[in-house]
Amino acid sequence: MPKPVIPSTSAASSEVDALRQQVEALTEENEHLKLLVAKYRRMHFGQKAESQAQLGQLDLALAYEPLVIQSSESVKPSPAANDAAVEKRSRKRKPFPETLPRETVTHMPPATDCPDCGGPFKPLGEDVSEMLEYVPASFKVVRHVRPKLACAHCDHIAQADAPSRPIPRGIAGPALLAHMLVGKFCDHLPLYRQSAIYARSGLDLDRALLAEWVGHCHELLSPLVETIRRYVLGGAKVHADDTPLPVLSPGKGRTKTARLWTYVRDDRPAGSDDPPAVWFAYSEDRKGHHPRQHLKSFKGVLQADAYAGFNALYETGDIQEAACWAHVRRKFVDVYRANGAPITVEAIARIATLYGIEARIRGQLPTERRMVRQAEARPRLHELRDWLETQNQRVSRKSGIAEAIGYALNQWSALMYYTTDGQAEIDNNTAERALRSVALGRKNYLFGGSDAGGERAASMYCLIGSAKLNGIDPEAYLSTVLARIADHPINRIDELLPWNLYPAQAALEQKAA
Repeated sequence: MPKPVIPSTSAASSEVDALRQQVEALTEENEHLKLLVAKYRRMHFGQKAESQAQLGQLDLALAYEPLVIQSSESVKPSPAANDAAVEKRSRKRKPFPETLPRETVTHMPPATDCPDCGGPFKPLGEDVSEMLEYVPASFKVVRHVRPKLACAHCDHIAQADAPSRPIPRGIAGPALLAHMLVGKFCDHLPLYRQSAIYARSGLDLDRALLAEWVGHCHELLSPLVETIRRYVLGGAKVHADDTPLPVLSPGKGRTKTARLWTYVRDDRPAGSDDPPAVWFAYSEDRKGHHPRQHLKSFKGVLQADAYAGFNALYETGDIQEAACWAHVRRKFVDVYRANGAPITVEAIARIATLYGIEARIRGQLPTERRMVRQAEARPRLHELRDWLETQNQRVSRKSGIAEAIGYALNQWSALMYYTTDGQAEIDNNTAERALRSVALGRKNYLFGGSDAGGERAASMYCLIGSAKLNGIDPEAYLSTVLARIADHPINRIDELLPWNLYPAQAALEQKAA
């Protein structure tokens, strides 16, 4: 009878090591997949899809608003905060705007005399309540009549010049064009939906006609868009970001991924009185030469993410890189949502202290902001870097935590820059907020019809976004501009900028900011 083969101790140990390595590899792969799932949920479902149970005891509202946590030692919300979230509080109703038209309906008692004694009634006061009603939008036809007058003694004939139109020989007035543009690029109503809405009023305005109107408006407003571009890039600091825009690819039966780039000038957080503005640019792809072309004349601070296409700009020495702490924070939040690692909790809390400092100095002058940052934020940043380097030695190189730590350490110089410049910001949320309308619109009309459509969208987002940044109704603004710009002198185009056309509203927005 043959003897059983007993494996040697060394062979068994090697097999155990191999199994251990296999388990570690599978664990790392599982962690990576969890991280990808968390990123997918955030990108596609947003904050509302994430329950408080998933976020534990942290408020990780990361999309566009700063995260504020009191300290790294205590990340639990206060009992008062919990009670406030559960308890329903009565809200004091805001009064209706005084600008709204009002209609008074008086309700008199049915009897004119007292039913008890028959005596006459006399006024004793009144009770007044208000109800908000909706008056459906309506169309009207404006008839421009130009009488011809003939001289009674000669052959001279006099007639007034025909009024200019936004679209030569077009039927659309400036208010209708403004309503259509705001509907598509601000309220995210595709043109085919607007066409259906107009049809309910008995108007046959098909989608092709509306698209043609958009093209005419783009050409008419292009000098104003160029003026905003020069203004945005004429500042000392600009926020930059981009977002994908699916566009039909002719002849291929599918879409291509183009890009919309945004560049924002907004120095209100640093106490500046300069009006904010945003400029959008369209490109067929995301190659680095596009932002280099956009910013070829800019000199100053560029606040952006870690996109490699910007690197060539920093090498010239004319543009200073300022990185975004919101992107760093999101890396840790994605890992936290995937596996709840304690390291991420500590990292998020440390970053929150930096945002707490920024909340206190918002609106102050650059010199004051720099002084506070140097005294309070800079020491915390040095401590944070030491802590990140220590943790980096303890975690797996293939883990999501290592990726988040590496992302921060690789950009550390640019992340520290804001502490040396009181005009710079801690993050690039200014640009991300400007792109929010693009993301919302993309969900409704899915893709652009052509590259020309992308160029038109960039122009409209520029004008509408700049008006909104200054607290100006974009529809009223576009209606006024479209009524004037055809006859407006090109050397006085600055007069049609939002903050110049509506200075009172812009001033109020400046104070509110």
